[in-house]
Amino acid sequence: MAAVGELNTGDISDVDVKPPPAKSTSLASDLRQFRLNKSANPTINKTERVPGKKRIQVMADSDSDGAADIHTPKKVKLELSVKEKEDRYLAAVKIAPDYDAMDIQDALVRNGWNVSEALRYLKENFKPKPNSYAKKTIQTNNARSNSKPSQNGSSSRSKAQNYSDCDDSDDDIRASTDQVYDSEESDTESSTVMTGQRKKVFDFMNKATLMELQTVKTLSEKKASLIMELRPFKDWKDLLKKLESNKALSADLLNMAQELINKQNNVANILEKCNKMVKRLEAAIETGAGIVEQPKILNDEMKLADYQMIGLNWLTVMHNQKMNGILADEMGLGKTIQIIAFLAYLKENNLAKGAHLIVVPSSTLDNWEAEISKWCPSLVVEKYHGSQDERRRMRVRYAKDGFTGFDVLLTTYHIVSSTPEECKMFRVCKLHYVIFDEAHMLKNMTTQRYANLIKINADMRILLTGTPLQNNLLELMSLLCFVMPSFFAKSIEDIKSLFAKKGKAENANKDVSQFQETQVERAKRIMKPFVLRRLKKDVLNNLPKKESFIVKVPLTEKQKQYYHELVDYYSNKKGEICSGDRAGVTIMMEMRKVANHPLLMRYYFSDDTLRDLSERLACAPSLKKTNPQYIFEELAVMSDFQVMQLCNKHDLYDVTIPPSLICNSGKFQHLDTLLPKLKEEGHRVLIFSQFTMILDIMERYLKIRKHGFFRLDGSTAVDERQDMINDFNADSDIFIFLLSTKAGGVGINLTAADTCIIHDIDFNPYNDKQAEDRCHRMGQTRPVTIYRLIAESTIEEGMQMVAEEKLKLEKEITANEKGEVHEQKCVVRLLTMALGLDKDEEERLNNSMNNSLTSQ
Repeated sequence: MAAVGELNTGDISDVDVKPPPAKSTSLASDLRQFRLNKSANPTINKTERVPGKKRIQVMADSDSDGAADIHTPKKVKLELSVKEKEDRYLAAVKIAPDYDAMDIQDALVRNGWNVSEALRYLKENFKPKPNSYAKKTIQTNNARSNSKPSQNGSSSRSKAQNYSDCDDSDDDIRASTDQVYDSEESDTESSTVMTGQRKKVFDFMNKATLMELQTVKTLSEKKASLIMELRPFKDWKDLLKKLESNKALSADLLNMAQELINKQNNVANILEKCNKMVKRLEAAIETGAGIVEQPKILNDEMKLADYQMIGLNWLTVMHNQKMNGILADEMGLGKTIQIIAFLAYLKENNLAKGAHLIVVPSSTLDNWEAEISKWCPSLVVEKYHGSQDERRRMRVRYAKDGFTGFDVLLTTYHIVSSTPEECKMFRVCKLHYVIFDEAHMLKNMTTQRYANLIKINADMRILLTGTPLQNNLLELMSLLCFVMPSFFAKSIEDIKSLFAKKGKAENANKDVSQFQETQVERAKRIMKPFVLRRLKKDVLNNLPKKESFIVKVPLTEKQKQYYHELVDYYSNKKGEICSGDRAGVTIMMEMRKVANHPLLMRYYFSDDTLRDLSERLACAPSLKKTNPQYIFEELAVMSDFQVMQLCNKHDLYDVTIPPSLICNSGKFQHLDTLLPKLKEEGHRVLIFSQFTMILDIMERYLKIRKHGFFRLDGSTAVDERQDMINDFNADSDIFIFLLSTKAGGVGINLTAADTCIIHDIDFNPYNDKQAEDRCHRMGQTRPVTIYRLIAESTIEEGMQMVAEEKLKLEKEITANEKGEVHEQKCVVRLLTMALGLDKDEEERLNNSMNNSLTSQ
């Protein structure tokens, strides 16, 4: 079958294509004008060969859900250039702006890129975007407001946007968009009148704390302090005069303060709406579903624990109330089993309206399949995984038959949105439940992954996470938006901008925004009915205890020398650091590398040695590059260990690093003492690291010390991972399992080990907690010991301090904003301590990092 070219709508946004001019706003006149322009330009009917572009044969998309639709108009096979397709696509978008871009593209493909046929097909088979009506209403009301002046300082636009999916949408009126300050009217009498909106802004400017003032856009700590010095303001005129007369300030701040107040009110209104739902849910949960026995189609030999039966009852209550939920039991309490029991309950009682989709990390795919097979063999599972060709054949079958022949479709986060065809399939095809394992991956609503997954077409959603919320209110709101999109979707931008604000003042602990604090507490109350969270210490009385030790490891003499040289170098370059592109993260990463192992930097191979190696590599038949200078420049930025790996890869096996240097790090020397003792006592060990390069060096170290081991990281093939886990659990002769914290710290069961060593800690302590719970979970029969290795007198001590602060945040479900520590702020703080930056240098470094982030 010939390859079908797909027009990527994301790639054409930068193309300078002028769509046909429209003389009328009606659909018919726009289409007529497009045809006239098309006839006037004969080149449109020609096919041109674009260099470097594939020719596109227009035909039915075999990967789509409707390839076999008998109502689809007959396709005309044409060969169009990419430019011609872009013209037609942009024209269709202009004529039908209320339709989803993917639907427009799909209609064009199905109708041979014939715009008129595609628009007709679009109208018959697709619905306009949900917010298109709201947009039209806003435009209509804005047009009316131009001819009729608004009253009482409120715009008619405030009534345009409503929440049609909420019971009391009439009360949800947007705050005024009339600006409280207009520079053109600053001298008129009306400019000093205190309207309702102006009174709110006036009170805010007069009474807000330093922290509250800093939440206003463009207001730094210095400017906020200056406003406090100008207080009190007698009236609006006095406020304007003082702001305009100060060079560092501007009266435009009043409009920005108004914007902040409006966003606060909008979010507060949304949270209030949730309270009505809360009462209904709490009453339903008190009544309970009344399930006292596990579903009969579960394996008779497998029994749910009491707390898992409670979880099953909670899931059924949420189902009966048609509410989505977050099962947030602590890691190791069997969330997988509770979901299997719930799906079995739906099947047994004929409540399933279709197939269910379970989206999991790659490392747990096989484990989910095995657990379903073990607990409920009657649930038919199909894995949507494999090569592109294999998945394409599966999509063709789904397009013809739908999601039939199975109860559960199992796939991974990577696969579910890896191609436009897959995104479209899950967006169009109907599912009953979609279940997201390790759902803390959805805590950032600004990511493309979040945007793709929220479009999956399922009636209900369940999120599973052992670490529900970690750092701030924005993460809480991200999960809330995902669980209850009908409540929050229309105000996502307000939520982002309001709750992403970070405290900037040094005295944050004693000057916390009362509004933020109140909102967090209200959000906690709202979140509780949607979240079920139990801790192991509360429900597993027989789970062996867990002890954690923080081991401060001294650096070797050579390592200490390298670290101090690095700190001295950057301490003498403070000016460059605080204003240059290398500010912050890169410097901190270099300090972390030296603190963990010198071979992560380049100290062993000199420049002269690299030039000799470049000459030899240029002659290596397996290396494509033949210019020694280019090879040298590439080697020059590598670490010692990377240089050796590259040379060995291209058959230069004589290039080695002495074993003494492999073992020459403070942490490895500590392992020289710890590992033999653990082995002698019969313990088995998991070793986690953030860096795969550390795992590479660790492999060499373990071979030198003759310790048997397995290794799992992100590059390990998915179909090999579960076999390795099973072999490790079954074979007691394998002493150590090396794992990367990200790939191996999520969702896998390694209860055969009873000791966990965190070689290098993560900025986010919850990632380390995920890792240690690979062995401290249900099924563990021995006490578990956790060792966290911290390089003494290095930046890692600061990281540990930050991690402890973050752990204090999770007292109930989410963090209180007063203890929130943003990663960027952490980097600035750690480098300030390590390099001895003064106050001005710290602020310049912070600004430099802000600029580098916004420019990405």
